[in-house]
Amino acid sequence: MDDARGTERIQTVIVGGGQAGLAVGYHLARRNMPLVILDASGRVGDAWGRRWDSLRLFTPARFDGLPGMRFPGPRNAFPTKDAMGDFLEAYAGRFQLPVRRGTRVESLSRPRDRFVLSSGSARFEAENVVVAMSNFQRPRVPSFANELDPGIRQLHATEYRNPAQLQAGGVLIVGAGNSGSEIATELAGTRAVWMAGPDTGHVPFRIETPIARLVLIRLVRFVGHHVLNVSTPIGRRVRPKLLHQADPLIRVKPKDLAAAGVERVPRVAGARAGKPVLEDGRVLDPSNVVWCTGFNPDFSWIDLPVFGEDGEPMHERGIVPSQPGLYFVGLHFLTAMTSSLVTGVGRDAHRVALAIASHAREGSAEPLAG
Repeated sequence: MDDARGTERIQTVIVGGGQAGLAVGYHLARRNMPLVILDASGRVGDAWGRRWDSLRLFTPARFDGLPGMRFPGPRNAFPTKDAMGDFLEAYAGRFQLPVRRGTRVESLSRPRDRFVLSSGSARFEAENVVVAMSNFQRPRVPSFANELDPGIRQLHATEYRNPAQLQAGGVLIVGAGNSGSEIATELAGTRAVWMAGPDTGHVPFRIETPIARLVLIRLVRFVGHHVLNVSTPIGRRVRPKLLHQADPLIRVKPKDLAAAGVERVPRVAGARAGKPVLEDGRVLDPSNVVWCTGFNPDFSWIDLPVFGEDGEPMHERGIVPSQPGLYFVGLHFLTAMTSSLVTGVGRDAHRVALAIASHAREGSAEPLAG
């Protein structure tokens, strides 16, 4: 329903059209609850399509579906990032989810009894808002990056697609996690590659082997889903640590990096005369730098007192008690280690949809038409 001021009034607005937002949308649509999904991308699945060309998921297709729809293709194959993007687009189409593409939410507030969202000249009022976004939104690059020589080609991992983007000469990969290791391995065959940063550890098996695909990945998923969650003592104990440390290497192993010719070096501490300087004082002379240094959350558009001193949302299993009707889905370890992953987001989406349905039954506000 629209009012005379051009404000669109909808019962539930979901911010983000990735796997988290679509999964919530599915559960709400099944209950015939009015909703709209607002997404800044031009196409459903674009968040996957914009990643580097050779990226593949770490889980076989059997674990990569969403509520109500299996991932197509061979069950034990590891989907490409483009296949994942196509799947999300097909998912939205199959269930006729109302995704508004090219709609970036610029502000969320609650001046009275309903939430107000703005996107350009568009304005929405909602009884419920689901922020379906990960913590990983704003690329993080150290402040000394702008002190490097302008002749050095610099890319964040979000901008890297393939080796053709880089200029001739060596590459410094800053960050030794999964992204850095996979990109370093891809580049090492054609040029000198340094990879800076401490060892993050690695899973002790090859995920491509038959026993891993059929047994070990299933076991890891079980532990991440049912053991390492906020309902268990061990899950509550390890959650703070897991929120702030890099994940172990999953596909690439340290010996793979060594075999490819990747040179491991200490952290990058700064810049000197336009070149990167390592913690041990060594100065490198790369032609390219790829920053695999992670992301910062960016919830600056949410004008509500729902954040702790660390800038993270304060919630209980995705539900924000201080702002009835506000929910989060897709955050790292929202309720379990799998919460931000395709393989685990469905459970959180279902819980939040049930909370929204309960909120609607309580009649906290008059029903809004879609």
